[in-house]
Amino acid sequence: METEIALNDFATRSFRDMADQDYIAARLSYRHGLYSQFHWQSLQAIEKYLKAILLYNRIKATDINHDLDRAIKHTNKLPFEICRSESTNNFITHLSKFGRFRYLESSYYIHGPKLVELDKAVWEVRRYCSVINYDLKLPDGKMKNMLDLEIEKIRNSEKNPPHNFKIFGGFLEKTVENSEHVSRSALIWQNAFFGKVTRNTVRVPTPMHAVNSPLTLRPEILEEVVKFVFLPKEVVVAYREAARKKEKNA
Repeated sequence: METEIALNDFATRSFRDMADQDYIAARLSYRHGLYSQFHWQSLQAIEKYLKAILLYNRIKATDINHDLDRAIKHTNKLPFEICRSESTNNFITHLSKFGRFRYLESSYYIHGPKLVELDKAVWEVRRYCSVINYDLKLPDGKMKNMLDLEIEKIRNSEKNPPHNFKIFGGFLEKTVENSEHVSRSALIWQNAFFGKVTRNTVRVPTPMHAVNSPLTLRPEILEEVVKFVFLPKEVVVAYREAARKKEKNA
């Protein structure tokens, strides 16, 4: 029993609480036009929420690293479905494509209300970030599994204003409740999903911003770059092919 409690505490503190803080940092980055950082911090948040869910439910997932696609595949082993909207799935795909390249190994772009998409994705995924598959002892001494009731509560949350759904002891919930918390304004600014009031509309920047990677512009420098720094294998393979094609067409 002590081990089970300790594992759940690890899932909460190392994954969910850290994800909550990554999420707030991502909101700050977006608000101040740091879009590459927004991508990475958003990916980190979603990644850790998924890892928390998998650990709470004792799903072995030691190969995720920063691969959201792989994390999503592991969630198929859960005894329940993580209900996600099309916009959330599209946002996760966007993060999978651009979020993991922290050193501008790949070109990226951002367009549209990505902050709202992040808020919605976090709210939808995070609802499952607690112990929801457990047994409760009834007054007659019998044990009742509570998973179905917990899932029903999660699904019913879509019928009410999003900010009404709360996780007991959650970092975001504590931040919202503490009016003096230094991170509170960053969390609730133009946020329709986390806060204390119902927001039917929000006003956020919807930028069109794109950046070309140095290797995209000059793939021929790849062999010199890899003499000094590490690049992921897939990046090396892609730019070697790009350099070959560029040389062939020169």
